[in-house]
Formats: sequence, C-alpha cells, structure tokens
Amino acid sequence: MTRILIADDQHVARRGLRALLESRPGWAVVAEAADGYEAIEEAGRTLPDVAIMEWSLPHMNGFEVTRRIRQKSLRTEVCIFTHCLEESVVTSALCAGARGFVLKSDKETELLDAVEALSRHKRHFSWAVPKSILENFAKHNGHSLNTQLLTPREREVVQLVAEGLSNKQVGRHLYLSVKTVESHRGAAMRKAGVSSTADLVRYAVRNHLVEA
Repeated sequence: MTRILIADDQHVARRGLRALLESRPGWAVVAEAADGYEAIEEAGRTLPDVAIMEWSLPHMNGFEVTRRIRQKSLRTEVCIFTHCLEESVVTSALCAGARGFVLKSDKETELLDAVEALSRHKRHFSWAVPKSILENFAKHNGHSLNTQLLTPREREVVQLVAEGLSNKQVGRHLYLSVKTVESHRGAAMRKAGVSSTADLVRYAVRNHLVEA
C-alpha cells in the first residue's frame, strides 16, 4: 500500500488529486492539508510514503514544509506539484529535499509516474525541467540560495510578515512574544540586506517564501 499526503490550499485541486490517485490499485490518500502547518501535522500523524506539495502554501510554504518533513522522516518522499517552472523554484525544491517535481500543466501520467518512482525512493522530474538546472544544482549543491542565510524561524516570520501579518499577529500565530518576533524579523532583515517592510516583502517574493 502506497500512502499519500496531498497539500494544496485549493479544495478543488485536492479533490481532483485524490480521485486521480485513488484510481490506482494499492494507493491511498491518507491525509490532506490546506496550509503548511497542517501539512507538517498530518505528515507526522500519518507517515505517508509520498507527499504531493504545492510550494505556495499559506503560513508556511511548501519548501519549508518539505525541509521539515524530510528532517523528521526520510521515508517520506516529497513531490513539488506546481504551475511554476522558474529555475529558482526548482532549485529551492531540490535544496529543501524534494526528489520529485511535476507541473500542474503536465499530463496526469507525469504525476502518476512521479508517485510510482518516489514510492520506490527514486527521483522523478517533469520532462519540462531542463537538465541544466539539475546539473547545476548537483554541481553547486544548492548552497547559493539566499534563503539559506535565514534560520527556519526567521523564514517563518518573514513569510508571515509578507502575507500581511503584524508583529503581534505573527507572535500569536507562532506563540512568540512581540519582542521575540521583532528580534527574528530584525535578524532576517540584516541578513537579507533590507531596511523596510516593503523590501522584506520583495525579498520574500524573490526567494519564493511567498507567491507574488
């Protein structure tokens, strides 16, 4: 039995994916998630073999979710399932530990092939992903990504700020004091080399912590 988690903020997308995946004998969708925190919780609860992940999840993006899932359980393989083929998005997915990458514009068989490969712990990337991106990542091992400068907590804070939350709201969301949020936010701004909230939001968009 191949156990699958679907993480996508669109209810219709999750329903469609469930129907497609469960049409395969021996495959079962054991959990769904609409945001990043829910995805982490459900992954820990159900221990899926494969997680299908939209990168632009609310509150915690799919790359950060992938990173945390992979840190906790190497048995769970992650496939980023998205509409975006920018080189930085593919590289972010690879850096986070995803071993699958499929476009929402691909044929259904591409996703099915990806799940099949990942269930056997083999990589699978959409035919549309240029080999040069994969080769460049392998060469540099992804260490050039700017977001690697930030700690996991700083990335969380930056994403929530970019989504429009105030320091007080971020604190309530993460169970942190406003002073601690301000400290993480200030550290992130220094590392990113920005001096205003607007610049921090642009940094978050540019480095795919949030979708534009």
